[in-house]
Amino acid sequence: QLQLVESGGGLVQAGGSLRLSCVASGRDFDFHVMGWFRQALGKDREFVAAVSANGFSKYYVDSVKGRFTIFRDSSQHTVFLQMTSLTPEDTAKYYCARAMFTWGSDRPEPPHLEREYADWGQGTQVTVSS
Repeated sequence: QLQLVESGGGLVQAGGSLRLSCVASGRDFDFHVMGWFRQALGKDREFVAAVSANGFSKYYVDSVKGRFTIFRDSSQHTVFLQMTSLTPEDTAKYYCARAMFTWGSDRPEPPHLEREYADWGQGTQVTVSS
């Protein structure tokens, strides 16, 4: 089990950038797939990106491909979401979470469903103005 704390959200103009951070405490951070989700007002929480335990594999929802980058730093027990070319449609509360399943040769499909994740953080708000 991990305790996750997100930060880095804020108000930014369209076309701008933000970097979100998710600091993990607890055991075995390096063994878990980590993911970012977001929830816009009045909408369901949606998957954004996932990174494998070793950091080499990454998976994104189509709407953020080429604009967002997920990466992790084991020394800091932190997973990041670098967001560029932001649009008002990216406005949401962003959450990080720990995947309950592996992602690799034994399970090639990356975890991307909400029910595949646990240990949700409290979220950080991102607001993009037009």
